[in-house]
Amino acid sequence: MDLEKVRQAAERVARSEGLEIADVEWKVGKQRFLRVYIDRLPERTAAPGTSDATDSNGTNASDVQEAPPSNPYPKITHGDCERVSQQLSVILDVEDLIPGPSYTLEVSSPGMDRALKKAADFERFRGRKAKIVTTEPVGDAKFFEGRLAGVAPGKVRIELQGKQAKVVEIPLDAIRKANLVVEF
Repeated sequence: MDLEKVRQAAERVARSEGLEIADVEWKVGKQRFLRVYIDRLPERTAAPGTSDATDSNGTNASDVQEAPPSNPYPKITHGDCERVSQQLSVILDVEDLIPGPSYTLEVSSPGMDRALKKAADFERFRGRKAKIVTTEPVGDAKFFEGRLAGVAPGKVRIELQGKQAKVVEIPLDAIRKANLVVEF
């Protein structure tokens, strides 16, 4: 089974629904499971003064009314999961992307403690608390917990708390696992 072809099919379906694929997992045990994690892209609104729209008086609409604040963490609904599951299931069957015995397709949100996989994930959740585990020590540690401080070319920046707060840059290719930390 070619997981990359499955991911591409899932991305086609997600895009058609205005969503993105956060991750795709293939697990084989007593049963075979394909897990697809979908997410809604952050809502983006134009900054005041950047719109080209004008009213009949020639007044720029963004000068009159400020855009509502955007939601960086929009929610995935059961309906979103159902639509992606139904469409993806048809594609997987028609294109025979998962040969062999039966399997279970699960489509869900990545959850509050979502995995961070791509540089864009670390940038999107800048300011959020995260845990990062590396494959080899960076400095003198392999485990980091702090606030995401964005990305630099090929690196993730995380602000660590302690006696003195400091920002550590971790190479993306050294990250074994990274997740958001649930905060209340």
